[in-house]
Amino acid sequence: MLGYFLGLVLFPMLSGVLCLVPAFKDDRKRNLFVAAVLGLNFVFVLLSFMQEGAFELLHLTDHLALRFMFDGAGRFFLLLSGLMFLMVGIYSFEYMSHEHNRPRFYLFYLLTLGALNGVCLSGNYMTLYCFFELMSLLSMPLVLHSQTNESIAAAKKYLLYSVFGASLGLGGFFLFTVYGGSTAFVAGGVVADALHHPLQLSSDLLFQRNMLLIGAFLAIVGFGAKAGMMPLHAWLPTAHPVAPACASAVLSGVITKAGVLAILRVVYFLYGSNFLVDTWVQYAWVTLILLTVLVGSTLAYKEKILKKRLAYSSVSQVSYVLFGLAGLNAWSLTGALLHAAAHSMIKDVLFMSAGSIIMHGHTERADRIDGMGRKMPMTFACITVASLGLIGIPPLFGYISKWYLCTGALMTYRNFFSWLGPVVLLISALLTAGYLFTLTINGYLKNETAESDAHEAGALMLLPMVILCALIVICGLAPKLVMQLIEFINTIA
Repeated sequence: MLGYFLGLVLFPMLSGVLCLVPAFKDDRKRNLFVAAVLGLNFVFVLLSFMQEGAFELLHLTDHLALRFMFDGAGRFFLLLSGLMFLMVGIYSFEYMSHEHNRPRFYLFYLLTLGALNGVCLSGNYMTLYCFFELMSLLSMPLVLHSQTNESIAAAKKYLLYSVFGASLGLGGFFLFTVYGGSTAFVAGGVVADALHHPLQLSSDLLFQRNMLLIGAFLAIVGFGAKAGMMPLHAWLPTAHPVAPACASAVLSGVITKAGVLAILRVVYFLYGSNFLVDTWVQYAWVTLILLTVLVGSTLAYKEKILKKRLAYSSVSQVSYVLFGLAGLNAWSLTGALLHAAAHSMIKDVLFMSAGSIIMHGHTERADRIDGMGRKMPMTFACITVASLGLIGIPPLFGYISKWYLCTGALMTYRNFFSWLGPVVLLISALLTAGYLFTLTINGYLKNETAESDAHEAGALMLLPMVILCALIVICGLAPKLVMQLIEFINTIA
């Protein structure tokens, strides 16, 4: 078990440091090395499916311990991050070929992967917090990479929001250590059953319950910053336009899911869904989520800068996942995990396509791509497939998750949220069609106004996009393949 931990956490991080050695000044050698590291990381992820259990590397007190565990939830997000980092890494070899400071980029790319794997393997609250903060610090240079004034300002904003959000999560940790007991993650939560029924509690126990609810809300809002949930969402539309497209792809497709996983751990493995259901925490959380979905989609519809439009889209779409988590039942949770997987694939394709348009179409604006689809047919075909999936058009991956999310809402809530949630998701889907279909329509059907020297991207950029599009189609046609991967987690709802 320790060997798998070393392979998933320390191996990528040490390999990232090796990218700076003189032997890897040659781009071809370094790219082969990085590809080998990403491939081996994915192999370690697959091998980890044979592991089960937990272990500690450091134990100071019951609450202050570095504890790691291999379980279904962690492996699900490990699989997502391993696949997406591999695909985006291959894409980056061509995309980054004209960028400066490439060794530094791959240093922090692999360091971030190792820290993200640590988040996935965290077995208690303290370990989760430490690796979550480490991931934020190590991913910040990916935003900063170009070192322009805009990227420096965006990196500062990204770091500020990340640290502030994690600090709220730390406040939730302090409250739980005082009023909740053990902070080790256990399926179903560790809060005593006696605290689940407020009408039967004494004044002291009622106070304890209220403190725990406050701690849960602090953690949800704090870790929700990384997932782009309002009110701590503003870093996404600031960071994405200035970061390299390959950095934007992992920020949106993968790193936002670290916020999702952190909330999943706190809600389902610490507090327990039964403790939070029908509380003010659940309803305040759902209110923030639906507001984020609607505002994110509306701003994306109005935005003309391509990567900024996709960033606002991520603000909206990742909150679909949070909406499923907030349902606190098996149907909603299944929808959340399905949408997490679908969004990772789809948004990586869209950001990589945007990078191809910026690099080979010579424009950053969504309103200047008229006719470009005839010069970049494969890129725009990938945009079309990904857009259909994100909107939720059958049979592409994305439709089945929305079905579970809406059904879960109808099963969960006994008030207006039972219909308000599905209505907001429907409105968001219509807005999504508006801001994504225009890319395909303008690219293929409008008279050509795009740059005359626009041309298709190379094989290294196209291959990952095509592979992910194929997975979007396969998972949509056979969603049971993905659902079988997440069946192990349904029992915790």
